[in-house]
Amino acid sequence: MKRTNVKREVVDAFVAQKTLALAGASRSGKKFGNTVLKDLRAKGYTVYPVHPEAKEIDGVSCVPSIAALPEEVGGLIAVLPPERTGTIVREAHAAGIPRVWMQQGAQSDEAIAYCRDNGIDAVHGECILMFAGPVEGVHGFHRWLWKVFGKLPK
Repeated sequence: MKRTNVKREVVDAFVAQKTLALAGASRSGKKFGNTVLKDLRAKGYTVYPVHPEAKEIDGVSCVPSIAALPEEVGGLIAVLPPERTGTIVREAHAAGIPRVWMQQGAQSDEAIAYCRDNGIDAVHGECILMFAGPVEGVHGFHRWLWKVFGKLPK
């Protein structure tokens, strides 16, 4: 899939949301979704892991579905295989979630088109850890490289 340009204002509006849902953290703790969960919580975000079977991931209580979220969230982060992203995006839309971040590798043409056709602000082809501040370490370096090469959203 070709990388598409995402508007910077959509990226900024997403990371400004401090209460988010996350689909894609695993019980094993070995998936990138777990890194996203830990990093965003350390930065002060409230993150609700959505997992159909797990009661808790990395010490954080899970919800079994988007519909079971205990409060309104400003966005959904999908760190899933692309073939599962379309389903979770439709569930987010049904729950009134206005923003979706499809982590690099999670996006699908179907999910992107669904967001576009249904007025959902979508970020795809980007790493949330390069934008949810403060950005430090390897993600800060990666962001700097993308800036140098003109690959950051404008």
